Amino acid sequence: MSEEAQLSTTVNGSQWSGTVPVRLTLADFLRERLRLTGTHLGCEQGVCGACTVLVDGVALRSCLILAVQADHLEVTTVEGLSEPRLSALQDAFVRDRAFQCGFCTPGFLLAAEEMLRSGQAYSRDEIRELLIGHVCRCTGYEPIVEAVYECLA
Repeated sequence: MSEEAQLSTTVNGSQWSGTVPVRLTLADFLRERLRLTGTHLGCEQGVCGACTVLVDGVALRSCLILAVQADHLEVTTVEGLSEPRLSALQDAFVRDRAFQCGFCTPGFLLAAEEMLRSGQAYSRDEIRELLIGHVCRCTGYEPIVEAVYECLA
């Protein structure tokens, strides 16, 4: 069995094709191959949410997905949200001081981006519930919920 596989994916609007080790996680592919270091690795077990990215618009933990599983799919990282300038969601995070150290922020932003793209209205309680799988040790969550709610209203 080959230890490498072909991968063709679109990341933040740019096409990438090449070979990757079959056991390379999507998180490591993004960080090491593409130098998109906004995807943070925390627990590497899918518990903390820091590595969340969008894969075809769905928020997924990139530490739990192999890079080859993104073959022919579109991946959006936190860097892809701010081209050419900060998104409305990122502006809300800054305005509401929804981050302190910033380690968890990319994961929260991508999870919230999935909500925004759904076009649905969410209450603050629903936002809390949808973000429950993300760990933040700094903010106390309320500024994050408020920033997301602002963008959904």
